[in-house]
Amino acid sequence: MSLDVPPRPPVQVIGPKALRLARQAIVGCTDCPRLRTYCAGVARTKRAAYRDDAYWGRPVPGYGDPAARIFVLGLAPAAHGANRTGRVFTGDGRGGSGDFLMGALHRAGVSNIPTSQAADDGLRLRGVFVGAAARCAPPGNKPTPEEVAACRRHLAAEVAALPDLRVVVALGKIAWDAWLAFVGEHAPLPRPRPVFGHGAVAELAAPGALGPERLTLVGCFHPSRQNTHTGRVTPAMYDALFAQASRLAG
Repeated sequence: MSLDVPPRPPVQVIGPKALRLARQAIVGCTDCPRLRTYCAGVARTKRAAYRDDAYWGRPVPGYGDPAARIFVLGLAPAAHGANRTGRVFTGDGRGGSGDFLMGALHRAGVSNIPTSQAADDGLRLRGVFVGAAARCAPPGNKPTPEEVAACRRHLAAEVAALPDLRVVVALGKIAWDAWLAFVGEHAPLPRPRPVFGHGAVAELAAPGALGPERLTLVGCFHPSRQNTHTGRVTPAMYDALFAQASRLAG
């Protein structure tokens, strides 16, 4: 499939107009030339194992339940994962971060299947929406602070289109810091600044706040292979954390 004719981004549920508009703005974004050049190049050259696949090669929108109470915030698409499939935490190999995350969500009863290998695999989330701090795959899996900041408008649009949100689960310190920076544009942050850690919980505003500061922030180690294969992150840790997030989300 030619990259000049973009495939339809994977859609779980046709949500409210605001969510559809947020998706369209993400897919069409050209704010970061370095990332757009890199993603398009990866989509052209491909990885040998996926040489017959039509790569997505564009910014990747979030997906999930429009009535979500929990927003799972990752770092950025993987070059041959979400940049290939068009869905975050999808297609990064058997036992990769997508499978680890979906396995935990499946055990928590909010995902209908325990894996995330393709955008057309029938995955459905209930009460959960999954997005990323940066929407384009970055070289070396490291977006610059300026690139993460440029993506803040997309995060803002998705959050605004998900009115039932109560909790944000930040997968890794970069996602944690990206959320704090986003909230800091809307309201003063607590002092001292909340510190990232697995299971850390930060209430960023008093009850009754109306902006993104109203959401409870929960820290979670990223489900990277480096973390899961070394035992730094275990299924039991994720089970406990998402049980905690569910309680906080009511």
